[in-house]
Amino acid sequence: MDFRPLYDRVAIEVAQQDEKTAGGIIIPDTAKDKPMQGKIVAIGNGNIDETGKLRPLTVKVNDNVLFGKWAGTEVKVGNKTLLIVKESDILAIIN
Repeated sequence: MDFRPLYDRVAIEVAQQDEKTAGGIIIPDTAKDKPMQGKIVAIGNGNIDETGKLRPLTVKVNDNVLFGKWAGTEVKVGNKTLLIVKESDILAIIN
């Protein structure tokens, strides 16, 4: 992918939700919760701190992460829809 977020931002490919419940009921789009989990596909260089030094990001490409429900901005890159969030909006790395 020829795409890289700036500074402390990361691009996340959001995980898809199930279309059906365990009982087989199809969930319409209007009733689905916004996903809060995904895989990082690109990261920025990092943040510049008060002293002017570059602080690299804690997360890396291919990390599975949890992020805030209303975090970030959706963008379309090629044929993929990605979520661009700041590193501070990422709540946890899933091992």
